[in-house]
Formats: sequence, C-alpha cells, structure tokens
Amino acid sequence: MNILILGSGGREHALGWKIKQSPLTKSLFFAPGNVGTASLGANLNIHYNDFDLIKKSVIQEKIDMVIVGPEEPLVLGIVDFFKNDAELCNVKIIGPSKNGAQLEGSKDFAKMFMQRHNIPTARYFSVSAENIVEGKKFMSQLQPPFVLKADGLAAGKGVLIIEDYHEACKELENMLKGKFGKAGNIVLIEEFLQGIELSVFVLTDGENYVILPEAKDYKRIGEGDTGPNTGGMGSVSPVPFADENFMKKVEERIIKPTINGINKEKINYKGFIFFGLMNVKGNPYVIEYNARMGDPETQVVMPRLNNDLVKLLLALFDNSLKASVIEQDDRTAVAVVLVSGGYPGDYKKNVEIYLLENMEGYMLSDFLKNFLRFQLIENRLLFHSGTKLLDGKIVTNGGRVFAITSFGHDIFYAREKSLEFARIIKFEGKYFRSDIGFDLFSNDDTD
Repeated sequence: MNILILGSGGREHALGWKIKQSPLTKSLFFAPGNVGTASLGANLNIHYNDFDLIKKSVIQEKIDMVIVGPEEPLVLGIVDFFKNDAELCNVKIIGPSKNGAQLEGSKDFAKMFMQRHNIPTARYFSVSAENIVEGKKFMSQLQPPFVLKADGLAAGKGVLIIEDYHEACKELENMLKGKFGKAGNIVLIEEFLQGIELSVFVLTDGENYVILPEAKDYKRIGEGDTGPNTGGMGSVSPVPFADENFMKKVEERIIKPTINGINKEKINYKGFIFFGLMNVKGNPYVIEYNARMGDPETQVVMPRLNNDLVKLLLALFDNSLKASVIEQDDRTAVAVVLVSGGYPGDYKKNVEIYLLENMEGYMLSDFLKNFLRFQLIENRLLFHSGTKLLDGKIVTNGGRVFAITSFGHDIFYAREKSLEFARIIKFEGKYFRSDIGFDLFSNDDTD
C-alpha cells in the first residue's frame, strides 16, 4: 500500500515509524513531515490543511490510505472532502467526519454529547459575551481552583486553571475578547476535578473498538507541573494505577457509551479516539475528547504496540476490527520532549542543532553518524518534531523540537535513559523537564 500521513510533528514521525514496519506498506509519504520523517519516506511540501494540493498528490502518488495526524484538518472536514469527491472516495482515510471531529473541535459539543449519553464528566457552564454575568455567578458557586477552557482548538494551550476568583473573572473576559482567537468565542467554566490524569486511546470503526496502550502526558512547562500549559513536555506508558479494575471502569462507563453514542447518532467515525481522563479516587471522568492520537503520547504508545498498525487500520474498513486483539510490550516507555527557549510563548526558529561530542562514558559513534535519521540505539528512540534542513544543517522549526523515548523496566530507569540523550543534543535555548513520571511513584492518587 502507498500511505500518506498528514502532519509534521513527533506524533507523525512515530506513526510513520510504526507503519514503516508493516509488510503491507509499499511507499510512505508525509505532508509536510520533518527531518526525521524524511528517513522513512518522502516529504511533500504541502500543508495538511491544503485539501486541493493533498488531492493532487493522492492521485499522483496513487495513495491507498491517508492517516490524519493533527486535529485541524479533521475539524475542517477533510474526511467529508474525500468522501464527497469522485476521485478520492475510494481512498481509505483515517479519522472522523467533520461532525465527529466536533468532539474535539468544540468542547461545548463534547459536553452535550457526554450529557446525552450519561458519560461522567465535570459540571460546566458555557459562556459567551451575552451571558458573562451568569457565567461569573456559576463560577462563584464553585470551589477554587477555577477551570476555564476555550471552546475551540487552541493547540493544547486553551486551558487556564486559576486559584483566585477575581483573577479568573478577568481571564474569562480576556478569553472572550480574543486571548485565544476565535477558539475563545465561547468559554467553558468547569468544576475542578482533583485527581491524576491519564490518556486512553481506542481505534474504532464507529461500532467496534480496540483499546491501545494507555499513557500519561505532562502539559505544564515547569518541573513539578508548574507554569503555563504546553502541547506536551513528555509522556509515560503504561500508567501504574490503570490496572485491570480501573480500566474496566473506563471501558464500561466511558468507552462503551461513547462508541454507542457515535453509532446511535450515526456519526461517520473510522479512526482514533483519545480520551483525556481524570482518576478521581479510583473513578474515571472525561476531561476532554480528541479525535486523533496525542502528541507526545503517540511516542510511547506506538513503541509499546506490538500489532501491525496497518493491518489494524485496514480492519476499520472490512468489519474485522471486532476480531482484533491488541498485543503490547510489557516494558515501560518514557518520552522526554526537548523544546525551544521561550516556549510556549515566543521562541526562535532556525537555530542550529548539534550534538555534544567526546563525552566520557557515551558510545556516540552510531548516533553521530545517523543523527539525520531516526535510530533505535540501546532501547532509545529519537522522534523529530519541529526540525527542518536549512543549508545542509538541522535547525529548529517549532516550539517542540524532539521527543526522546526510552524503554526500561520501570519509569525511573526509562526516564534516565531518555535524559542521557536529552543532555547530548544541543541547541541554543534548549529546555526539557527532568521529572517526567514524577507523580507515578506512589499509589496516593487512589487513596
């Protein structure tokens, strides 16, 4: 099969790495891709929201399957675009329809969906410029901290958690005035759920599903989960508290009613669902839905998935998904994300990336030779995200630059292996968190 992956981040590099392993894959393409994806297939100079150019390339390269990495083209309706085009309608595209993508594209839509299907989630109130007074009154009835969420897409940064009521009211006004652009035309005020987060992923054909390895990501920029939200600073899989008992609750209370709701409401959905959950005293609640895989969770989920991913994706179209059984690596995977200085605020691009050489105790020869390429060395994986080639040099091209994933027998060991490589890679302003997984060393979250 000729397969096209839309996107340019670490998620797309990880998906491409997994898909490349399948004997069913003939040729692999990325639009637009990054330095790492170029070692797996051909990068096409096409933005993932340019549907007309994507169509042209799909026809020209005789693409059989398209995997949509980011949320934006899904929310803009790329699946409907394919289904309604006579030249594209037979191409297998992984993702929900525009209506289904509203589970991520509109938090208000998602909350109403959860209410209709009795899916546990936090209490909320939707606020616009017309009912801000009522919104502030609702917020005054909640216990701090106060959670404010932009209704639309905000690249993972549209959530504020604020302790002071008056500050929260001011930020509510700022969001409605455009702090997050059009994404904040409606703002959700949510009850704060005290607990620990995790991400659960399923692959569904809209009626059947399989559950992929779970993960936990770390959104805050600072050590100890401090500072503003980012797109993700690291991830861990498996999650120690997500044992058989907890996952049974997740499946019965959240996954099954969600899939049943999608089926009942006749939503066209062939792809991934990302359940952002909160473990509240041993009970799962939905924080949010995503209509695709997460980043940087994909960088730990795909390495732990032992199945042929292409075979699983094909099962979405031939009614064989219900017979599929997920197989996973029992080892722990930890991803540490390297970001540009200033992220998630302003940051420089086109900063040269290189390696610190001649470090005592490091066997770097293979790594140095193959830095342009994706490598697996001593159970370590390097996933490119915000990188590009400029005048023959690798330079930064985004806020998140790399994710380094390592395997180990526990979180501590796997994290230390990732941190070793994180220290070797050098670029001006480089920053990473050294405490990924810090909150998973005890079982206090379920007490």
